[in-house]
Amino acid sequence: MKYIIKGTEPDSFKDWKSSGDKKYNDLINPIKSDVKKSLLVEQGYICCYCEQKISSDSSHIEHLKPKDRDKFPELQLDYTNMLCSCQKQLAKGEPRHCGNSKDNKTILIYPLQNYCEIKFKYGFNGSIEHIDEVSKETINHLQLDIDKLNDLRKNAIEPFIFDISDEEAQIFAREYLKQKDGKYNEFYTTIKYLFL
Repeated sequence: MKYIIKGTEPDSFKDWKSSGDKKYNDLINPIKSDVKKSLLVEQGYICCYCEQKISSDSSHIEHLKPKDRDKFPELQLDYTNMLCSCQKQLAKGEPRHCGNSKDNKTILIYPLQNYCEIKFKYGFNGSIEHIDEVSKETINHLQLDIDKLNDLRKNAIEPFIFDISDEEAQIFAREYLKQKDGKYNEFYTTIKYLFL
């Protein structure tokens, strides 16, 4: 889970909210697209939880604290409570994870905490492990340890361990972690944990 520094909300969103009594379900394009674009830019086009690559078409706006009326309805239009998560549409039989798995739960480790990156351990086989009960619960709520995500992380790791020295892997990792054209490579914290 990569630390995300929140920016300011788009002016169009701010203006829309100030024009009357609004709810999240009232949010439509083009303003909703402006919000999503802003979130994607903040995150470097990787999912806020699992860090796989996302685009506007493959992601949805995720509320960190659930917006439901019995949870945190007052935060439904709070930009600081919004992130972008993968799995906008689920393919038949595809396992839920990240925002779709979290649903209306509240997680205690999340990407707006500057220490979130050190709350998980990663293995060369693509696994993710907890360091305490809180990180264990977060992994479970987000389903970050499912086979699909383990395999994707393993695929990201493989180029770093294929017949190169440790020093070459570190150089490769430093390049891999650089933002290019406003985008991060996927599984940022996995690579950072294993090779730097």
